[in-house]
Amino acid sequence: MKILIKILMGLSLGMVIFNATQVNWEDPSSNKSSIAVIGIMAALCAFLLLILLMISIKISKKIKR
Repeated sequence: MKILIKILMGLSLGMVIFNATQVNWEDPSSNKSSIAVIGIMAALCAFLLLILLMISIKISKKIKR
């Protein structure tokens, strides 16, 4: 499970980097750029959720001890 979470975190960061290259920073509200910005926000949300999952797993292990 730990390896899967780290792989998914890497993929989400990869999505952030890829979408950041697709954004037209001079006009981020254009059609293609807005889709890329939404993709960046979604990937960051997924990354934060994976961090929360890792923290909750650590807490549950400490409680079981």
